[in-house]
Amino acid sequence: MVLYLIGLGLYDEQDITLRGLNAIKQCERVYLEAYTSILLCETAKLEALYGKPVVVADREMVENEADKILEGADTIDVAFLVVGDPFGATTHTDLQLRARERGIPVRVIHNASVMNAVGACGLQLYRFGEAVSIVFFTDTWRPDSFYDRIASNRRLGLHTLCLLDIKVKEPNLEALARGKTVYEPPRYMSINTALQQLLEVEQARKEAAYSEETPVIGMSRLGAPDQQITAGSMGQLLQHDFGPPLHCLVIAGDVHVIEEEILQFYRVGAAAAAT
Repeated sequence: MVLYLIGLGLYDEQDITLRGLNAIKQCERVYLEAYTSILLCETAKLEALYGKPVVVADREMVENEADKILEGADTIDVAFLVVGDPFGATTHTDLQLRARERGIPVRVIHNASVMNAVGACGLQLYRFGEAVSIVFFTDTWRPDSFYDRIASNRRLGLHTLCLLDIKVKEPNLEALARGKTVYEPPRYMSINTALQQLLEVEQARKEAAYSEETPVIGMSRLGAPDQQITAGSMGQLLQHDFGPPLHCLVIAGDVHVIEEEILQFYRVGAAAAAT
């Protein structure tokens, strides 16, 4: 039959498209990918809307047990639900390839994702360069590959979307060493942590890709009624309270006059900065 890859949008169960909802209702099994991003609602609300159970698929299932998801999809319809848009992560492209290799038809139903929702801050989407991911630093692992891409974007006058790390169902390494599987509590990188790490890397590299004076826009809970968009310098936003997750950050390139007019509404302290 069909493997459906269905985008859920950014906020809650109501963000699904009508086409996506109709597809889910005809599927016999429904999986929710739950590690590249999260909806800001409980899985039970999805199940109530769909009228059927939803299997939460963690990283291990999606990357190592894809055959389980595809099992029987040649004779029944199966839905794989993704927060945002289905092609926001390479893992979902891999699942599509596996299905097509088995001769299983794949249908994709798109939805809003952070990649286009960032336009809410007033920066024009066609003026963005390559997006980067910023992961949590550890005592022994402090990757800075994002630095060169940010520098390249800024040389071209382009904005940079920074996708911030999410740690869901991560195993505790000490427990693993003792032969036990214990999962760490979920962690979601804040804009504040991202800025601290960015400035730490600039301090180490000293190539002037950006500084505490560089204009940035912090966004939290995009698509939610309480979404927050705040613009200012890196230094100004270091201590700003963006509230609960999820967060993302944009490092501005050359700002067009029209973009600047919109950003004025979101400056630190402006009345509109919280909406």
